[in-house]
Amino acid sequence: MEKKKFQEEAEELFEAPAKLLEEGVVFIEKEERVLASKKPFKRVKEYWGTLGPGLTTGAADDDPSGIAAYSQAGAKYGLQLIWLSLFTYPFMATVQEMCARIGLVSGQGLAANIRHQYSPSALHTVTILLLFANVFNIAADLGMMAAASRLLFPSIGLEMFVIFFALVSLILQIFTPYARYAKYLKYLTFALLSYVVVAFSIGLDWGAVLRHTFIPSLTFSKDQIFLICAILGTTISPYLFFWQTSQEVEESILRGETTIAERRAQMNPHILKKMRTDVWSGMFFSNLIAFFIFAAVAGTLYSNGITDIITADQAALALRPFGEFAFLLFALGIVGTGLLAVPVLAGSTAYAISESFGWKHGLYLKLKQARAFYGVIIVAMTLGIIANFMHLDPIRGLIYAAVINGVIAPFILFFVVRLSSSRHLMGEYANRPFVAFVGWVTIVVMGISGIAAVATLF
Repeated sequence: MEKKKFQEEAEELFEAPAKLLEEGVVFIEKEERVLASKKPFKRVKEYWGTLGPGLTTGAADDDPSGIAAYSQAGAKYGLQLIWLSLFTYPFMATVQEMCARIGLVSGQGLAANIRHQYSPSALHTVTILLLFANVFNIAADLGMMAAASRLLFPSIGLEMFVIFFALVSLILQIFTPYARYAKYLKYLTFALLSYVVVAFSIGLDWGAVLRHTFIPSLTFSKDQIFLICAILGTTISPYLFFWQTSQEVEESILRGETTIAERRAQMNPHILKKMRTDVWSGMFFSNLIAFFIFAAVAGTLYSNGITDIITADQAALALRPFGEFAFLLFALGIVGTGLLAVPVLAGSTAYAISESFGWKHGLYLKLKQARAFYGVIIVAMTLGIIANFMHLDPIRGLIYAAVINGVIAPFILFFVVRLSSSRHLMGEYANRPFVAFVGWVTIVVMGISGIAAVATLF
């Protein structure tokens, strides 16, 4: 009896590890299934975490000026010019990547690099051109934000809205820590998705949409040439070059790289890969939104005979599938993108001027640490407010702001391509021949469109 009991206990003892192993395998399999189910969410979270200056810059590119240019093109020519949203993507992304690479490798902003590599006259020319374009763009964006808001609150004057939005933008830039402010900018990009919803809700002929996207079409009329320059100018804009470069520097400073030498020393292929993901994703988002604005406006305004957008309420009709919420969504989209773009416009101006004179600069600094830098932001915003008191036409102002950017862009692009191609400055991270070629082609295309647009005025 005792022998039998001993044998049973021995068998249980030897079977225990096998049971534990079996239970362990089952547990591990369950954990693997749980982890596998979480992987897509984890990857999305990691991808979202890699997005920063590139996404913000891309979304800021779809500012009220961009929305006006794309909407005017969609209303006037239907789907004919939608191919530009695909055509501009590689040029825009390549240029912004050059700017980002300059910031990461040199540890300094674009204007600072121009100051070290070129003559003072070249630097001053670039800075003056940028200041002029940006102030005009700020004025037009503030005016359109005010006009959109008046659709909801008609009893409030345009000037009051202009002052209000200018003050909100200033407060965000001056008194909000950069890390938090950058996070806000990322989430403001979702305001642009209303056009995507419209495009899918109005029964578009997607075969025709894709055909016009991949097969370019032009009529070469004066109006169309002028509008093409506006589209190129609002897509490949000078203020984005300065902003992108300086934001990469700001990101490096947030990582603890407080000196130029530290930022240069920390540059490596991993950082470069992360930057490229950010930039190309941001520019893809920007051009995708432009594509859907073209499609939505062509399917609503153009198809119903509204071929010229003169007022904000006409532009808002592109969102009329939302019914009584159309004006609300239009106002939210314009105000959201405006709050994203106006600080970028004023900030890029401040970076350029501060770097030109060697002043302390950066959104990571407090007001008392960089008074001149924030002073430029305040002056640029004030000039934008004053322009609106001179009764600037919001829609026409936005289109002209885009054209001004298109005319000025080639001059500043010249320095971007030269600097990013310099072995002396960039070392192993200098442009490869094909990338440099794309940069020079961009300059030629922008130059031709700018000259053609100016010629249409005579």
